[in-house]
Amino acid sequence: MRLADMTSEEFASISKEDPVVILPIGALEEHGRHLPLGADMIQPLHVLDEVARRSRAFVAPPIPYGVCTTTRPYPGTVSVSVDSLKAFVRDVLEDFVRNGIRRVMIVSGHAGREHMIALRAAAQEVIDRGTGLRATVLSDYDLIYASEGLLPEGDGHAGAGETSRILTANPELVKGRSPAGTNQIPPYAVVADPRRYWSG
Repeated sequence: MRLADMTSEEFASISKEDPVVILPIGALEEHGRHLPLGADMIQPLHVLDEVARRSRAFVAPPIPYGVCTTTRPYPGTVSVSVDSLKAFVRDVLEDFVRNGIRRVMIVSGHAGREHMIALRAAAQEVIDRGTGLRATVLSDYDLIYASEGLLPEGDGHAGAGETSRILTANPELVKGRSPAGTNQIPPYAVVADPRRYWSG
């Protein structure tokens, strides 16, 4: 069940039962020529509603923006800073705790390094304050890659995995095929314009 669909009284009732609340995080970013900008939100929500149904967890309203450093130069990508994302997620977690929620699973449909660092740092700050929060922070990629052999070697952003998941969740959003991409960003390099090395 989604928290946004509940009344205040219903929320007060479930908060007494030590529920798990799932907080989806996404990103609005370029996903090749064939996938929608909201792919990183569409994919986890499609799965998390079913996870919540099966596990009696509750899905919080999603946070649709994230830290998108590599895709930022592409049209349609809207990125926030690490500090902004961390502060916003920290505030949300603190208010869940204030409302009696102690178990939160943060599931991100976007797995950029800085993005995930911000999410983990936010949860750690709330935990370190002695709030009693128990949190798990993962991306849906962590779940996919844990299923060995499910995706081709090197598959990633806007690749076969994401395309198949959007086809499952909302097939009309897939616009044809995108040519095979390349990722030639030198390891450990910080570059001014990723588009010179990466096709998206």
